[in-house]
Amino acid sequence: MRVILFSWEYPPRVVGKLAEYVSALSNSLVKNKIDTYVVTYHDYLTGMSAEASGVETFRVSNPVKTHIGVLTWVLTLNQEIERAAANIYYDAKKKIDLINVFDWHFVPAAIALKKGLRIPFVYSVESLEDHRSLSSDSAYNMAIKSIEWLGFYESNCISVKSEWMKEEIIRIYNVPKEKIVIIPTKPEKWMTSVLKTYNCAVGGTKIET
Repeated sequence: MRVILFSWEYPPRVVGKLAEYVSALSNSLVKNKIDTYVVTYHDYLTGMSAEASGVETFRVSNPVKTHIGVLTWVLTLNQEIERAAANIYYDAKKKIDLINVFDWHFVPAAIALKKGLRIPFVYSVESLEDHRSLSSDSAYNMAIKSIEWLGFYESNCISVKSEWMKEEIIRIYNVPKEKIVIIPTKPEKWMTSVLKTYNCAVGGTKIET
């Protein structure tokens, strides 16, 4: 299996806990004989780098340098994320099995690649706009929520880390519970659950939720 991970933060660019999580995940996937690529953002460290672990990382910058908010920054950056992933796809002789996109930021790129190149994707949710913002019903925040909704609708599978987040996604976005998988953070169950989720997303056996 060949997997591309999309994350808006990744070491050495660490904003929160997501960077370290995606780093640990990519390293563990390689150890489980999964060819793993990470596509992420950095403002000046761009291009491909091969890590000692075996992970291949592709960093892109935003071609538009001035923004009025995170929404325009994300939407313009998605074009570069999509371009980098498409290059990986063709360099791998069109043998990319899955994209795993973390949070809403690069959902548009994942959808475009699903539609254009038929690559399924898992949408891994760390937070929701309703929880991040006190004004989640404003026009600006509703635009972000629409991207979240598209991710839930278009993804082949949704992964979360807790029962609470699963219930919140169902409550706010009316997502079928069968589409959401809880991946426990306990080390002994974590990677097994990730691999089962990936196999399910690419058309394998349905896993229990």
